[in-house]
Parts: sequence; structure tokens; C-alpha cells
Amino acid sequence: MNRKSCTAIGIDLGTTYSCVGVWQNDQVEIISNDQGNRTMPSCVAFTNGGRLIGEGAKNQIAMNTTNTIYDAKRLIGRRFNDTKLQEDMKLWPFDVIKGSNNIPMIVVTYNGEKKEFSAEEISSMVLIKLKEAAEKFLGKTVRDAVITVPAYFDDSQRQATKDAGHVAGLNVLQIINEPTSAAIAYGLDMKNDIVRDINVLIFDLGGGTFDVSLVTIDKKGTITVKAVAGDTHLGGQDFDNAMVDYFVEELKRKHSIDVSVNKKALSRLRGACERAKRVLSSIIDTTIDIESLQDGVDFSMRISRAKFEKLNEDFFSKCIEMVEKCLSDAEMNKRNIDEVVLVGGSTRIPKVQQLLKDLFQGKELSKKIHADEAVAYGATVLAAKLTGCTGKKVDNLVLIDVVPLSLGVAIHDGSLSVIVKRNSSIPAKKEINYCTVYDNQDSITFNVYQGERSRAIDNNWLGKFEVAVPCAPKGKSKVRVVFDIDANGILNCSGVELTTGLKRGIIITNYKERLSTRNIEKMLDDAHKYKLQDEEYKKTTSVRSALEDYIYDVKSKIKKIGKTTKTFNKKDLEIMETAIEKASEILKESPLADFDEYQKALNQLEKVCLPIIAQHV
Repeated sequence: MNRKSCTAIGIDLGTTYSCVGVWQNDQVEIISNDQGNRTMPSCVAFTNGGRLIGEGAKNQIAMNTTNTIYDAKRLIGRRFNDTKLQEDMKLWPFDVIKGSNNIPMIVVTYNGEKKEFSAEEISSMVLIKLKEAAEKFLGKTVRDAVITVPAYFDDSQRQATKDAGHVAGLNVLQIINEPTSAAIAYGLDMKNDIVRDINVLIFDLGGGTFDVSLVTIDKKGTITVKAVAGDTHLGGQDFDNAMVDYFVEELKRKHSIDVSVNKKALSRLRGACERAKRVLSSIIDTTIDIESLQDGVDFSMRISRAKFEKLNEDFFSKCIEMVEKCLSDAEMNKRNIDEVVLVGGSTRIPKVQQLLKDLFQGKELSKKIHADEAVAYGATVLAAKLTGCTGKKVDNLVLIDVVPLSLGVAIHDGSLSVIVKRNSSIPAKKEINYCTVYDNQDSITFNVYQGERSRAIDNNWLGKFEVAVPCAPKGKSKVRVVFDIDANGILNCSGVELTTGLKRGIIITNYKERLSTRNIEKMLDDAHKYKLQDEEYKKTTSVRSALEDYIYDVKSKIKKIGKTTKTFNKKDLEIMETAIEKASEILKESPLADFDEYQKALNQLEKVCLPIIAQHV
């Protein structure tokens, strides 16, 4: 096999920014997009002219607020009635409604029509853009990918991410936890320096999620995850929102205006707060200036780093609490930690670094791996290993990950009977026997939950299955329930009645509040349709641009030649000016004309102007 290049890619599908890499020439290449950037906003915009993804979408958000979608990762795999989702909906300028089976659906206006998209579909659009960047870089079709998710993503969120990959035309080789992926990047980079087992704490604070993972790396390259902790709803966007809330109240107090009811103004304010947050990582204060924010009021206000830290102190404290929880779960003292590795853009915040440094008694924090690219780097290494196109550098890599949350079934008293404890190594297979609880019971229904609460109903419901049992006095019929978790952290449940051998089971992939196979097939059809529309839009805008350029070029030549002795005669000049005016009329039309009209106008203009200009050159 050719070990010089690989077509399997590694993708960090982030809340705010995403990144893609490929293994080439025995190393990871992080791929730049068509804007020349190595990370891309996880943002999709719908306009009357077409669909924009990445920088193009983010750059026009202030002008197209309600049709520009971000934060899809905070929706993916969740139910509409999720309390955190309901809180987020108050902050988003776009509309989210309850779809069938309790799936949240994003509503936009696209080409003059109302459209509904699931978070999986929006995420698939971001994945398609990353896939296209990789294909352009490699010059060949890309099919296989490893995609990362937060360690604390539950089973339904992981499967939803796989669905998004499938809709994007990707064969998802594996779903891997983000901090574990970063640990691969760290372990590979430091492999030659590791002479004993080292304990590494990966602190991954991104735009929308937070994970902390404690791993042990031995000198052979084996990476063993000891414990994980985190929050799938904590990150840089929450820090931005805290600033937004503060400035909204200041505007009410100083100017008696409420920008919270003005989606466009709120979006502009949020963008300014995000920029201010970045600036405050390098200087101690900055000023937010927004011209004519609302009702003609120009907004200008100073914010200090100290004020920013005060607004977000609860979030920062929670990060440290999660680190302590991870250490406790791993039964490890902080003095035993050899390295604290920073991953994710939000780790650049000075207060976050200071709190971590204080917790670890002044230990210097490791910034040896790229905070924004480390997760995609590790995913790329794993993708290459799984497809067999790495060299000796990573052939011996062994990865042992863990289950982030406990898994179990509800029993007769309403409590959760845990079958797989959190932080158990995966892949994993565990089993427990359950008995009937009343006489002549003919079946046992098992509701499957994920979480740490004692009462089953307080945890995340994943699905259910039923096993038939022979009628007998209570306690006589028994069912062995088996939980089998694959390398993606996705659960397969089964139950076997022990006296008859009757068996029933489910793979927790499409429970009633998730996308159906029919939904996914429709998304695949739509993805193809939107791709054709995007290509047509790109072709149309390209020929329109060519027409604009040619009109400009002809006008310039007329002006230039008019100043020489070879000046045009009056009749030729009138012919060209009439042709230019006719072509310019098509450019003034809104919405866009179609490709054929622009091409016809360009051809006609060239037919008129080329022979005349040629006589005078």
C-alpha cells in the first residue's frame, strides 16, 4: 500500500469553527479552504441568490441575520423540549420550531420559500464544504473520515453526527472524543521524549463545548483515557452572551432602547462582543463601537478585561470544578499530572490559564500543540491508521477511550440500574440478569437511559426494547440484558430470556425521537439538489463577473484610445456605447438573471466591440 498519501480525512466539526486534515508524506497536513484559512466558520447562510458556507456565510450575517445558521452543534441530537435548547433559542436570531418526533427544525427563507432543516442537515453542509476542500487539495474523491465530538456528547448526539457525515457523502470510520483526539496529537508530537508513563490532562475549551480528559501515555505510544468530564454547553459563545446581556442592560439604562427585540442589532452587538473577547486576551481593555446600532443611536462603550472576567466568573469556576471532578474520577492527585495541555480557542483567555495554573500550583501549561488544529490533527492520524496508510511513526498507536456517562435501564421502582459505569473503557460489553416482578408476567420492557441521576426518568432516554418471557410466578423468569458499546461509543442493547432463549434487541441509532431512515434519504436527495444549485449559482456569478469585467475593460480601452491619434469614429463609438448600455441593463436586474442570459450578453458585446477595438490597437 502507498504510505505516502491517504484519502481518509480527519474532521474537527466544531461549534464555531471546523478544521480538516489529511495524512501525507508521513505527516498530517491541515488543509486550507478556498479563502486560504486553516479553520472555517461552522456557519451556513441562505440567500435569494444561493447558499453560502463558511467565511462567506459569517461575513454577511449582519445583513441576513434570520437566515444565517450557526451553533448547529448545540442542536444536533437534542430534543426540542430540551431545557438548554430552549434557553439557546432565546439568543438565536433564526427560528427553531418543533418538528416531527420532537426533533428541532431550523426555519429559513431560501430562494423566496420557507424551508426547514434539521441540525444534522446544516452540519452536513459544513462537512461537505470541508470534504470539497480536501478533494481540491488531494485532486481526488474523498470518501472516508474520522469525525470528532465532545467527550460528553451522549449516544443520540454521536449517532446524529454520524448521520450528518452520511448525508455529506462520507463513510464515518469512527467517532472520536475531541480531547482524546488532541491527546493523539500530543502523544505523536512528544513520542520520542516519552521514556516512562506520563499523565496528561487535556483541557479543551472551544467555542461551544468544554471537555477535560485525563490520559496516560506510555513509551510504546498507547494512549489510555482514565477519566473524562465536561459540559456540552459551555464555551466561548457563552462568554460572548454574557457580554451581550451586560451591554443590552447598559443600553436600556443609558439610552432607554432594548436591542434584545431587534435581531439585526443584537447580531451586530454579538459580533462586536466576540471581537472584543479576542482583543481582551492580549490587552487589558478595549472599546466596542457600533455606528447606528438601533434607532439612530451610535453605541460606544469601554470594557476591561477585569469586567469581562467578572461577567464570566461562574463559567470559569465551572471549568475548574470539572477538572477537579476528572481528577477525582481517575483517583489521581493533581501532583501526579505531568502535563496540562491547552486545546481550543477559548484557552487563550488569560483568566482561564491563570485559574488552571493556580490549581496545579504554578505548573507551566503546555502549548506545544496548536490549540485550534490539535483535534483535527489527532482525528487525521486515526483516519490514516484505520485505513492503513501511516508509516512506522503511528503504526503502534493504541487508543483506549472511555464511556463519558453511565448507561443502564429503568427498573420497577423507577430507579436507574447501571450496567456500564461512566469512565469504563471502550469497546465494552457488560451484562446483568433481571427477573420478572409479578406473577404470570409475559414480557419485560427495558427503557434505556444514559446519565448519572438515581431516578431513571431524570436521565437521557435513548430507547426501549421488550423481551417475551414464559408466564410463571414472579422472580422465576429471567432475562440477561447485554450492553455492547463500539469504538464510536454507540450502544447496542439486547436481552435473552434464559430458560427459552428468546432474544430481542436494538441498536440505539434511531429511537422514536431521532431521524428516520426516510428522513436521512430525503436529506441525501436534498444535499445533491443543493449541490447542483450551488454549482449553478457559482457558474452564474462567474459569467456575470466576466461580463462586468469586460464592460469595464471596454470602457477603459475607449477612454485610453480616445486620447490617441487612433481615436474611434463617431459611428463606431455609438455602436459600442449602445452595446455596453444594453449589457449593463442585464446587470441591473434583481434577482440574478440566469447563466444563459449573461453568457449571451457577453458574447454579443464581444462580437460588437472586439472587431472595432482591434482596428485601433
